[in-house]
Amino acid sequence: MDAGKNDYTRFEVARIIGARALQISMGAPILLKMDGQEKMNPLALAKMEYDASVIPLTVKRKLPKRKGE
Repeated sequence: MDAGKNDYTRFEVARIIGARALQISMGAPILLKMDGQEKMNPLALAKMEYDASVIPLTVKRKLPKRKGE
């Protein structure tokens, strides 16, 4: 399990999965090895990719006092 995966808020997780589902629905390649399930719902595929920690997205947060994380 990815150590950084637990550091995301539920809103960041929803944004990551939603953005990836949009990419998949627009024809982006699936990042998991699939055996005949390529016709699945893009949202379900994005959730599976998130659970496998293979989505190449990062989250930039604005912290108080104008510090970034």
